[in-house]
Amino acid sequence: MQLTLEQPDHEFFLRGADGVAARVNDRVLQRSFVIAPDRLVEDWPVTDARALAPADLEPLLALQPEVLLLGSGAGQVFPPPAVMAACMGRGIGIEVMSNDAAARTFNVLAGEGRRVAAGFVLPG
Repeated sequence: MQLTLEQPDHEFFLRGADGVAARVNDRVLQRSFVIAPDRLVEDWPVTDARALAPADLEPLLALQPEVLLLGSGAGQVFPPPAVMAACMGRGIGIEVMSNDAAARTFNVLAGEGRRVAAGFVLPG
């Protein structure tokens, strides 16, 4: 069997994430961040998905995604209903999942050429 290494055709690729850190390309991030296939916003000032406010989504919404992923930490933690409503009211799908699941989902959607943005909550 021949194995071939495929390089992503987008600028930022998540190599992994958990509840403490994430690896974007070859960099380890330990603070919450926002990522899109062509953009990385470090030091997103969110440390708890339960305390997320609609205004905290502005860096994500500014990227004009068709789908927004929220990596809520080591486990799936839902933000307040107002946060979910802020996305749905704009016609943007939002999916909440653990950081490791959000990293895998981000890479699949970015690889398909979808307009995806993700926010990853880290305790930092």
